[in-house]
Amino acid sequence: MIGVGKPGPSLSPADGAAGIAGSPVREGILELPGTLRLHFGGRLDNVRVAWRLSGDRGPLVAALGGISAGRQVANGATKGWWSEVVGPGGSLDTERCQVLGLDFLGGSGATTGPQAGQNTFPSVSAYDQAELLRRVLEHLDCGPLQAIVGASYGGMVALAFAERWPELVRHIVVISAADRAHPLSTAWRSVQRAMVRYALKRSDGPEGLRLARALAMTTYRSSDEFAARFGGEPVQVDGHFQFPVEAYLLARGDAYAASYVPEAFVCLSESIDLHRVDATRIRVPTTLVAIREDQLVPLDDMRALRGRLAGPVELVELSSLYGHDAFLKEHAALRPLFAKALGLPAEAP
Repeated sequence: MIGVGKPGPSLSPADGAAGIAGSPVREGILELPGTLRLHFGGRLDNVRVAWRLSGDRGPLVAALGGISAGRQVANGATKGWWSEVVGPGGSLDTERCQVLGLDFLGGSGATTGPQAGQNTFPSVSAYDQAELLRRVLEHLDCGPLQAIVGASYGGMVALAFAERWPELVRHIVVISAADRAHPLSTAWRSVQRAMVRYALKRSDGPEGLRLARALAMTTYRSSDEFAARFGGEPVQVDGHFQFPVEAYLLARGDAYAASYVPEAFVCLSESIDLHRVDATRIRVPTTLVAIREDQLVPLDDMRALRGRLAGPVELVELSSLYGHDAFLKEHAALRPLFAKALGLPAEAP
């Protein structure tokens, strides 16, 4: 069993929260006194880092997702963002391993981030997220990670962590993330950020975020999925035609805008496009997972990353109607990859 550290005064009252289905959960807020110097030159004082640890035995794994993901990985008081993967009997089985989640710096969770109406939050790098993960590991006094399983933005953080602190992780699994952003993906995200900033100037950030999220959804999935789901006829709504895909996208935008801070979206969206790591310095054994239908992280970029990595690397290529969102949907395909990275049987005994 890997220990989970020494509870200290920096932990929130939520520390020691009950888990689900017999999997213990601990969570807390780590307070970092003083000034945190950021990769791009900014500074933040008295940073708070929200973390959550599911399970109490077996190897320790950090599970990091997209910019909307946070410390709530498995189900608990609320549904976890990766609850189909993390939990008892899941691909990341919390009865056989411990799974650590974090709220990202600059995001909309309990870790330090911009508040609504605050447009001066400094630029954040994947290296800064990796530094917070290192600080949490040091606080928990739990030794090296067996693996970081990172998808999308979380994969970028995994690469940054492996470059900076190879002695603290034995394996990284990087799903739909490369060592730099593709210019076409940056183009799409730049328009999304411009929409939010335009709305913020008019004191209507949530509406800008609603539209930006609707646009983002068109990049997360594949054209084949959209063709299969949204080929129906438009209907008249408020005097104009609304297409089935339009209704879907705006509904997704409404849900997102109701729960996310617009300024936090701008901060972490920018962080994706600022992402650069030196793959030639990464020697940690790596499993790359590429989705052939991924519009945001093209297959060629994942193949190029494989060629630049300095350590042992395996590239697994999958096909999925879900495109970039495959890590949220293709649980059966991911299970054996996770088991291999953790050195566990693919199926629980």
